[in-house]
Amino acid sequence: MTLTTVTMADFTPKHFLWRVEGRVAVIQLNRPERKNPLTFDSYAELRDTFRQLPYADDIDAVVLASNGGNFSSGGDVHDIIAPLVSMEMKELLAFTRMTGDLVKAMLGCGKPVITAADGVCVGAGAIMAMASDIRFATAETKTAFLFTKVGLAGCDMGACAMLPRIIGQGRAADLLYTGRTMSADEGLAWGFYNRVVEADQLEAQALDYARKLTEGPTFAHGITKTQLNQEWSMSLEQAIEAEAQAQAICMQTKDFERAYRAFVAKEKPTFGGD
Repeated sequence: MTLTTVTMADFTPKHFLWRVEGRVAVIQLNRPERKNPLTFDSYAELRDTFRQLPYADDIDAVVLASNGGNFSSGGDVHDIIAPLVSMEMKELLAFTRMTGDLVKAMLGCGKPVITAADGVCVGAGAIMAMASDIRFATAETKTAFLFTKVGLAGCDMGACAMLPRIIGQGRAADLLYTGRTMSADEGLAWGFYNRVVEADQLEAQALDYARKLTEGPTFAHGITKTQLNQEWSMSLEQAIEAEAQAQAICMQTKDFERAYRAFVAKEKPTFGGD
């Protein structure tokens, strides 16, 4: 049996920017004049890209970067919200399932995803940050789950499941009911953001963080991401057993042996991701 892998260094998406630095893919929404809103096309292409990433043997981490001083203003008012008003239920459900599929694809991509959010990070943009593994911000970052501001519920794209797990039920309820802006300081204090950095250092620090992850045991990082996501729905007993099995798998990797031999030799291990 031949395993199918792909290389994505030369990938050329139509609806967002993509570049690869080392083994880190950098994604930027590319409508800075509108604060980088999402469209039907960019939603779909992002979803399909993250679905492809588990098979990409040249990518070990992803950075979702800002562009023009902003991360994303969410779904485009003219290109998305206006057409939705005229759609029937079947079409609306197809759209909301597609947006949810983007989150599922991010969670299932097998690679750590780091968001570097500057400026506006709202709506679906805030959801993409939420669905990332690590989140960097600047003092100017303004984050809002503003679905209620357009007459919708706060339960969009997994927000009611994921956000309380990150910042707590009461804080999540506050943000999802009101749609108010969470400041960078609040986001840092509440654990939504891992770091708040200077704007001119945001992308560089996120890239540096991602590069350090790619220098680690990347197969094991994929296992960590899987367990972080799957153990939400497990009992403690199930989680302990799942982790026992996961760790036994990692103990069969060459990276585990490399780490041991490096320790014995008093050297820093060089991991190979296998």
